[in-house]
Amino acid sequence: MRHRIAVVGGGPAGLAFARVLHRHGCPVAVLERDPAPDARPPGGTLDLHEGLGQLALDKAGLLAEFKALARPEGQAMRILDTDGSVLRDWRPRPDDRANPEIDRGQLRDLLLGPLAVQWGRGVTRVVPETRDGVVVHFADGRQEAFDLVVGADGAWSRVRPAVSPVTPHYTGITYVETSLDDVDTRHPGLAALIGDGSVAVYGVNRALVAQRNSGGHVKVYAQFRAPLDWHTNLDLADAEAVRSHLLALFDGWTAPALDLLRRGTAFVHRPLHVLPVSHTWTHVPGVTLLGDAAHLMPPLGAGANLAMLEGAELAESIATGPADLDEAVRAFEEQMWARAGRWAEMTTAGLERLVSPDPAQALALFDQVQPS
Repeated sequence: MRHRIAVVGGGPAGLAFARVLHRHGCPVAVLERDPAPDARPPGGTLDLHEGLGQLALDKAGLLAEFKALARPEGQAMRILDTDGSVLRDWRPRPDDRANPEIDRGQLRDLLLGPLAVQWGRGVTRVVPETRDGVVVHFADGRQEAFDLVVGADGAWSRVRPAVSPVTPHYTGITYVETSLDDVDTRHPGLAALIGDGSVAVYGVNRALVAQRNSGGHVKVYAQFRAPLDWHTNLDLADAEAVRSHLLALFDGWTAPALDLLRRGTAFVHRPLHVLPVSHTWTHVPGVTLLGDAAHLMPPLGAGANLAMLEGAELAESIATGPADLDEAVRAFEEQMWARAGRWAEMTTAGLERLVSPDPAQALALFDQVQPS
């Protein structure tokens, strides 16, 4: 008898889970609230690590296709002082494939492949341990029962309350994101500054980071410590007002760094929230979590990688492991909690050093992770 399995969320975690199950011939319902794959911007670029995200793609049979799309040159990193001095200028070797970059949209399309995602199916809540199994309630009023529901629906997961009362808390650090398009033609000076990968400038309790995506697109992130309501007297929909606020916040920094803000288009507010470092839960039969739904942590390159590997590992355990579905899920959770806890500790400490009263901490962290 085949299990009735659903994954809530069509991001990297949910799609990796579904794609590995699909490879093993196991049916799965992918429930995604967005009405279509391109309903909203997919976000910036991701670096997929050899032992994490790339391993997940290998389990899905997609590693060769990933390598054809990935940008190993995107691993390059330049760090400037606030006066424009170049402090570090690291470039990968031609054969370095440890953490190549790929745009989120390209990764999504790669994972989607033959999957039949149920678009526009917003989940409102999940009720475990009913007579019919685990019941998923949808925004349109309908409901459906499954043997296993996997929550891969991100920071504000609608599945998480079925296993844990914990909600994300604010870190005290906010990102404001903007973008540059056709950078090589329209802003050649900034294109040269950013290079093939990223450029970062670290100051006291704030930073500016610009990261190249494919197709001449660049994402810029202004990062700073502030209360969650820092924008109370600022209209975040007014791009010029936000730009002026940020230029004042980074006043005195080198002109090229400020040009990243001057040339940006729309601005998006992204306050950083996290779950507790050691977030676990008492096992609930028929429900589990992956990725940000399980262990939301600072965005320092680990989250999507862990999420994809977790999805792939859980799918593999279900397809090839013990006949008892609940036994497979329990074993997976124990493994996930231990590994995610280690990464959550590292990324939490890393965020504190990157947006720090002492900018030298950011440089020291880079040297520790990527020695010159």
